[in-house]
Amino acid sequence: MGIDKDSLGYETPAIEFGYMWRDTVMYALGVGATPDAELDFLYEGRGPQVLPTFCTIPTFAAFDSLVDRIGCDRSGMVHHSQEMNLFKPLQPSGVLKVVGRVDGLYDLKRMAMAVFVIDAYDQEGDLIARGEVTLLLLKDGGFGGERPPRIPRAPAPDRDPDFETRERVARSQALLYRLSGDYNPLHADPAFAAKVGFDRPILHGLCTFGYAGRALVAHACAGDPTRLSRFRGQFANPVFPGDTLVVRGWREEGRTAVTVTTEERPAELCLANAYAVIR
Repeated sequence: MGIDKDSLGYETPAIEFGYMWRDTVMYALGVGATPDAELDFLYEGRGPQVLPTFCTIPTFAAFDSLVDRIGCDRSGMVHHSQEMNLFKPLQPSGVLKVVGRVDGLYDLKRMAMAVFVIDAYDQEGDLIARGEVTLLLLKDGGFGGERPPRIPRAPAPDRDPDFETRERVARSQALLYRLSGDYNPLHADPAFAAKVGFDRPILHGLCTFGYAGRALVAHACAGDPTRLSRFRGQFANPVFPGDTLVVRGWREEGRTAVTVTTEERPAELCLANAYAVIR
């Protein structure tokens, strides 16, 4: 079984995704929020407010259906990049309708690439969030598809960052984050991690994405989560639980450039070609 070229353009039926304030708080804890600085995201007595990167959670309700439809080998699937667009503030609880689409299928000969666009609509029928997920499919090249378009680069400016945060990721962080719905054993099972080439489980890319999103809310959005409207980044190197994440941001015309590295491997970008758009 290989990539089904006819799956390009496939759209899922609407999938209902309901969540409560406990889910948004669990997510905030999963991406490192602490009561000292972020109690508004952790305590229902203050709303709670919702981290904007939480919108990645409901959009992934359509992910498995899209993966099944394209017919790829899941054992070679790598999350390459993620983009979130948030059009309305997230409420602490709600019921959303999620629709996913196979937006791109590309052949790199030795591997393949898939692009999914996943939309979430609120109960008023308004588009509240859109996610774009790009996957590298290491075992599915040569299916006869087109070459991918060039991916625009977003290098960090050659100057000191406008903000920098350093935060140690708890050894249990991946086990906490996975309770928001990503149960890939790569992030929990040492034997499985060893089988795919890691000496221990790695942190979810979207957990790193959430840590960077928290830094953006605090330092680029003046603490206002509704101001983060778009965030995109490429997962370039793994983060391990126990690492210390270093998030840097540069304010530019129309957007904020972002990098994520670790203190343990400072020369390796973990989140690359990353930028955010602030309202």
